[in-house]
Amino acid sequence: MTKKFTYAVIITIIFVCGLIGYNYYQKIFGTSITKETILFVRTTDSLIDIKNKIANFSKSPETFLLVAAKKNFSKPKAGRYLLTKGMSNNELVNMLRVGRQTPLKVSFNNQDTLEKLAGRIAEQIEADSISLLNTFKEKEFLSENNLTEKSVLQIFIPNSYEFYWTVSPEKLRTKILIYYNRFWNKSRIEKAKKLNLSKSEVITLASIVQKETAKKEERPIVAGLYLNRLNNGWPLQADPTIIYCVKAVKGQDYVVKRVLTADLELNSPYNTYKNKGLPPTLIAMPDISAIDGVLNAQKHNYYYMCASVDRIGYHDFAKSLAQHNRNAAKYHSWMNKQRVNR
Repeated sequence: MTKKFTYAVIITIIFVCGLIGYNYYQKIFGTSITKETILFVRTTDSLIDIKNKIANFSKSPETFLLVAAKKNFSKPKAGRYLLTKGMSNNELVNMLRVGRQTPLKVSFNNQDTLEKLAGRIAEQIEADSISLLNTFKEKEFLSENNLTEKSVLQIFIPNSYEFYWTVSPEKLRTKILIYYNRFWNKSRIEKAKKLNLSKSEVITLASIVQKETAKKEERPIVAGLYLNRLNNGWPLQADPTIIYCVKAVKGQDYVVKRVLTADLELNSPYNTYKNKGLPPTLIAMPDISAIDGVLNAQKHNYYYMCASVDRIGYHDFAKSLAQHNRNAAKYHSWMNKQRVNR
């Protein structure tokens, strides 16, 4: 065997070993993830489930299992993970091992019932709507915070909140309550006191204002009108509370476009035509603009309002019953022409 041949064999062996080493290195530390994406890992997911989930954005999903085995990694932590383009299998395994997930924004807006709210939140996190609903209705929590199953909706201020996807229903509830207490800062509390209203009463009135008008600029006017009625011992006679009563009988999906005279006779503590003062609890989830609309209610002498036919979506306000009756007659005539009977 010549020296040249010996050198060639040695070089070949070194080359092959180097190639094997390089390939092995690439499997562990080379690029695996081909595009930025979000990976959701459920509590019940196995490594095989992870391999299947990354199949569409990994160069070689099988190598993920190889690296996991080499690192004695067998159970990924549940979470919502942001995978970046160019990430290696080693980085992915380390991320799943320690549970280094990325938080997300959980949002909800004007869900009228606790059931709908639970469903909306469940669409965004791992917990299901039933576990969320049961947690929101937990008797001990309600008792400790002077809430009921109907009034607990008031602590959910429509907004975006940062949570981990795996947040438990209990931790989510606790954090929402913290946000609610922060929302009621010194300024808002002082304004509520000046109106002689509690926080719950402000939100109850705001829920009526919310349902009365979708126009944010009109909400302080509507709030001022209802406060005029409250302060003078008048019944609120708020149609949104009647619609709330109708839906309680007919179902939440029942559509009410027109309040009928017969509806005003419904026997319910939420019927503000038959009962003076505010209803027992909020009737819907009010926006921050509706809550602040009450706290910054406009001072005026309006006691009556009617939906406007000249400015759809707005109201015509009146100081006297005579003026209101003219506005109402105009509105009812328009509704009849539109053939809106219910």
